[in-house]
Amino acid sequence: MGSSTTSGQGSSNDRKARIAAMRRAEQARERRNRTVAIVAATAVVAGLVGVGSYLFIREQNEKEREEARVTAEQKAQAKAREEAANATIEGERSWDAKELGRKHVAKPVSYPMTPPVGGDHDQVWMNCNGDVYAKPIPDRHAVHSLEHGAVWVTYNAKAKPADLKALEAKVSATPYSLMSPVNGQKGALMLSAWGKQLTVDSAKDPRVATFFAKYVQGKQTPEPGAACQGGMAQ
Repeated sequence: MGSSTTSGQGSSNDRKARIAAMRRAEQARERRNRTVAIVAATAVVAGLVGVGSYLFIREQNEKEREEARVTAEQKAQAKAREEAANATIEGERSWDAKELGRKHVAKPVSYPMTPPVGGDHDQVWMNCNGDVYAKPIPDRHAVHSLEHGAVWVTYNAKAKPADLKALEAKVSATPYSLMSPVNGQKGALMLSAWGKQLTVDSAKDPRVATFFAKYVQGKQTPEPGAACQGGMAQ
């Protein structure tokens, strides 16, 4: 009897030991799984932070490069305007600004030059924020744009398509400028500002760039800074 009891107690203790060992093993696996999960989550977060930092730094670098580009372009434009302000443009015609009328009128005006470079004009200006018009526009509205400091590029049927394309691109990229056909003008390509006018044979003529640099919001402008938007559109 005593031997049987001792054998039963031994078996019970063995089972308890095995159960305890299994529980310890299970707890060890759970700890390992939690550790692996934490390490993986940390790696993911670190990766996301790394990617986010990289994207942020790249965006900042691109922003700085763009700001540097714009600053350099503005300096170049300012230098070009300064040089152009004192430049003499060969072949340019000039009219005394004091003799050009500036009254607002509500009827067509007969101008002594084609296209006009100043004089009495409509109270509404033509939009001249780089606007390119496919059809002729009223002179009296365009003259008001010149008063605001715009350069008006005009052409007739003799103008070459390549020149028109190049001038359209320049006007479109230049605030305070506009472009339209003027069938009655003598030159194929003409540029006008308040009291100033130039005829050229090609858009590649270097005087085109000088004329723009000198007269877009130039010293000849009677009303510098006045609006070139919110006026009349074709």
